[in-house]
Amino acid sequence: MTERKPAGVSFETWIERQIREAQERGEFDDLPGAGKPLSGLSGPHDELWWVKEKIRREEGTALPPTLRLRKEAAAAREAAGRAGSEEEVRRILGEINEKIRDAIRKPMSGPPLNLMPFDVEHVVAEWRERR
Repeated sequence: MTERKPAGVSFETWIERQIREAQERGEFDDLPGAGKPLSGLSGPHDELWWVKEKIRREEGTALPPTLRLRKEAAAAREAAGRAGSEEEVRRILGEINEKIRDAIRKPMSGPPLNLMPFDVEHVVAEWRERR
């Protein structure tokens, strides 16, 4: 699909020809979801339905790197609270703290990170109290 539209041919005609040729080559055969109804047709009209669906499918991977790291840090903090041993708490926090330190040293794109490494000893003390 890298060819340019020929001069004197309308975009609609050119695109329709490319679609027809692709169909003849079988490029649309066996696509995922073939023969299944389109989802969301019964709901209210939403111009951004495809964006929302993509984000849902990719579970937030469309987030900027700084927001992804914040989300990962929150998940790591929760995992540390559920950890079965102090060693596991330290490992979880050590891994996320390294990522946070890297992001502080080499700023990432997106909104400000606003995140500092976790105080491992403080989190371990909280973990002990809950045990």
